[in-house]
Amino acid sequence: MIVRWGLAELAGVARDLGMEAPLLVASPRWAGQELPLEPGARWSEVPSERVAEAAAQAGDGVVALGGGSAVDLGKAISAEVGVPVVSVPTTYAGAEWTPYFGIRDPSRRMRGGGAGAQLGGVVYEPGLTLSLPREETVGTAMNALAHAAEALYADGHNPEADEHALAGARLIAAHLPRVVETPGDLGERTKLLEGAMHAGMALGGSMLALGHAMAQAIGGRYGLPHGALNAICLPAALRFNAPAAPEAIRRFADAVGGDAIERTRDLARLGDFERLRDLGVPEAELPDVAAAAAQRAGAKANPRPAAAPEIEALLRSVW
Repeated sequence: MIVRWGLAELAGVARDLGMEAPLLVASPRWAGQELPLEPGARWSEVPSERVAEAAAQAGDGVVALGGGSAVDLGKAISAEVGVPVVSVPTTYAGAEWTPYFGIRDPSRRMRGGGAGAQLGGVVYEPGLTLSLPREETVGTAMNALAHAAEALYADGHNPEADEHALAGARLIAAHLPRVVETPGDLGERTKLLEGAMHAGMALGGSMLALGHAMAQAIGGRYGLPHGALNAICLPAALRFNAPAAPEAIRRFADAVGGDAIERTRDLARLGDFERLRDLGVPEAELPDVAAAAAQRAGAKANPRPAAAPEIEALLRSVW
């Protein structure tokens, strides 16, 4: 996959992939953003379950500008028609590094998903993250941190992915607090985006685990922000996995500069993410959520087996 830094590189990346008139997938938030290429068509409903309608306009490629929802939609379109997708992420979510995608309706509830996106390239432009609000900044950065943590112990982890995971964890832990303190500091935003990139590369080379499985099950059911849910679920998943993956969690702790569980909790609190009840998750439905999480790929790739009753206990511990 082609990786470039700076929005001016977008035209060259598209050209290298044979794109002359790609579909631009971007929410109305980015309607006024100047780009160094002229798209053949535009799709602004993000997220959207109307993948086939969008794919009919795809031309010779897709450029996805935005957060995880835009990138996932771009990947779904890519898989639908077999054209490359170039992602221009405006958050720290890291969705640009895997061929998998979720399909959500405009209310953000999960309506399906799949794989098979043709990942053509990524263009990172730190300036696009300057307007990101604190909650989205912290939430998507915590999603990236969860990628780094889980890449170290999920089934499929490997030395190359481990190095990216540790690099990402170091950068995120060091620079997220500074970005929260001075959100307009482009240098700090750049370092945080570098951390998210490394975490995404770790994700692409490894797998997800239990923390993501819980976050996905909750987010898909209630339309809640994926990053906020990872921020809440990751410490519980780390605690659960400590007996099965002590060396991986020790390495992660060294990277983030403290106790793995407490450090992730402290970073999550930068976005006021502490309890599922604060996001409106109903306590009575936790058994159903746990059952759904147990069926997800991340739960099955976890180093310690996690059945629905154990997952329910973890969810209750952060409810």
